[in-house]
Amino acid sequence: MSNDPLLQPYQLKHLTLRNRIMITSHEPAYPEDGMPKDRYRAYHVERAKAGVALTMTAGSASVSRDSPPVFNNILAWKDEVVGWMKKLTDECHDHGCAVMIQLTHLGRRTRWDKADWLPVVSPSHEREAAHRSFPKKMEDWDIRRIIGDYVDAAERMKAAGLDGLEVQAYGHLMDQFWSPLTNDLDNEYGGSLDNRLRFTFDILRGIRDRCGPDFLLGVRYTGDECLPGGFDAQDGIAISQKLKDSGLVDFLNVVRGHIDTDAGLTDVIPVQGMRNAPHLEFAGQIRRATDFPTFHAAKIPDVPTARHAIAAGLVDMVGMTRAHMADPHLVRKVIEGREDDIRPCVGANYCLDRIYQGGLAFCLHNAATGREETMPHTIPAAPAKKRVTIVGAGPAGMEAARVAAERGHAVTVFEAADQPGGQIRLTALQERRREMISIIAWRQAMCEKKGVTFNFNTFAEADDVLATDPDEVIIATGGLPHTEVLTEGNDLVVSAWDILSGDVKPGQNVLVYDDAGDHAALQAADLIAATGARVEIVTPDRSFSPEVMAMNLVPYMRSLQKLDTTFTVTWRLQSVAREGNQLRATLSSDYGGVTRDRIVDQVVVNHGTRPLDELYFDLKALSSNGGEVDYEALTTGGVQAVRKNPEGRFRLFRIGDAVAARNTHAAIYDALRLVKDI
Repeated sequence: MSNDPLLQPYQLKHLTLRNRIMITSHEPAYPEDGMPKDRYRAYHVERAKAGVALTMTAGSASVSRDSPPVFNNILAWKDEVVGWMKKLTDECHDHGCAVMIQLTHLGRRTRWDKADWLPVVSPSHEREAAHRSFPKKMEDWDIRRIIGDYVDAAERMKAAGLDGLEVQAYGHLMDQFWSPLTNDLDNEYGGSLDNRLRFTFDILRGIRDRCGPDFLLGVRYTGDECLPGGFDAQDGIAISQKLKDSGLVDFLNVVRGHIDTDAGLTDVIPVQGMRNAPHLEFAGQIRRATDFPTFHAAKIPDVPTARHAIAAGLVDMVGMTRAHMADPHLVRKVIEGREDDIRPCVGANYCLDRIYQGGLAFCLHNAATGREETMPHTIPAAPAKKRVTIVGAGPAGMEAARVAAERGHAVTVFEAADQPGGQIRLTALQERRREMISIIAWRQAMCEKKGVTFNFNTFAEADDVLATDPDEVIIATGGLPHTEVLTEGNDLVVSAWDILSGDVKPGQNVLVYDDAGDHAALQAADLIAATGARVEIVTPDRSFSPEVMAMNLVPYMRSLQKLDTTFTVTWRLQSVAREGNQLRATLSSDYGGVTRDRIVDQVVVNHGTRPLDELYFDLKALSSNGGEVDYEALTTGGVQAVRKNPEGRFRLFRIGDAVAARNTHAAIYDALRLVKDI
């Protein structure tokens, strides 16, 4: 038996959990037709078989027809959910992992124009900023109906064989009842704290009566809204005690804050550049006050932090949800004493930001997460050893090198810089995004363990590649900034990269033109504004930085709004001309007929990159496949078999930004799905 606090079993009523690590309820938006089908099941089973004690499915599984998901959630109000949840539960149980689900009614945290176009309901008419719907103030029959929906959904989960469930009470209907800010009912469900909690206790009592004493039941809730006029930590402790004393629940799952705005949501679920485990001590206060089983998760990205949470008695079960998206085999590696091999969560929040924009949750640097049916988390050995030569050591090249080395190949990497990283090393220079460098550092460590040969300070040419006598050549040379977007004055502008690298000193009155919408423009603007300069960020889009997405935008806004920064949308930079010792920047509009001028001392352009692809084209005619990729095989997890030139000495591929400007996830996915079968 290990004496590691994380590996100690935990007795929750009659259920023995094999260790103290759990995946908290979250919705990766993998359901199909509202059901947790094969993709969903494969995602949870991968983590179950690797040793996690408890996996909580379905952040916000909907209990009612008038709680339509704003992204792809499980529809727990449908009877057909039972069969799908049973398949998932049985397979996780086969691997020794307990399974629960989170049930909710979203209340005002959805939209009336989704699904059946039913009115949004809440205990007041107050609109939620994030989803913008003005709710119907609930009537008595709404309350009765939804209580019944919760109980029916819970019975379905018991029928599916789950070990238990939690109901959700932060930002959703339950705590819309709790908060004085969102409950102005004048009946027995409004007014005093006990009245505002009545809806919750009616639901818990109904579930317990229907499902019996052995079906585990908990509440995931905010213990402090952190909002003027809302309920505070003192109220939260009182609520926690009332939940315990009710005898209706078996555990508390505590968070802190509010999620009705992007900024509030980001404080509850922090992103990179924000403090790790910011609410862990608060969870410990709840546990000490109640002496009751307490769970918690909020940016606990690494094993030492999780171990401290258990060893210090702050919580009984520690949630490592995003960490398990980065590395589903985290627990297995802890058990095997291989913590250094754990792929780190870098807090990029690509997973959550994608679902809030209607996409599937993908980890920024584990392209197999959510694709378990076609992409491997553990790379199998190849049947025969090959010589693989990779040019470029950015995220695409480093992933290609890692995967090829795991396959057992002899891998040589050429890199023009003196160290790996590419664009990630540039972006990680800024304090806010320094965690990004772990994407490269982890891969470098894995490559070194497998004997990959690195040639730094080498701008590889065709002869260098041919000298390695390769069987496979992968061009991952990335791209260079493209700033020639003006009708005149292209020679007068600098790139966002120039600012971030320190090659160009920031001006004092600067126009940042962003026609890519990614992090580079905001990082450059932040760096410039921090010097005391005046900055205007201009974009032709309807909104700025659409590729950064909601939660990642929050830290930038908190910084830039305190500085001398202006945001201007729907204007395109047309030209730049000298005017004395200044620059005249002329803006035009895609909507037609107008121009405006700005007098500044520096213009910074962010317009993505253009591929650095000369070497690829130099080698193309010498390759057996002519650089061609079988897209059908690539997208379905198959093997590349294109052969066009029988005289070709090697196969040639290019990946990442050497193909076209995309993002880190695309670069890593390119590498994984191509190299996994080489």
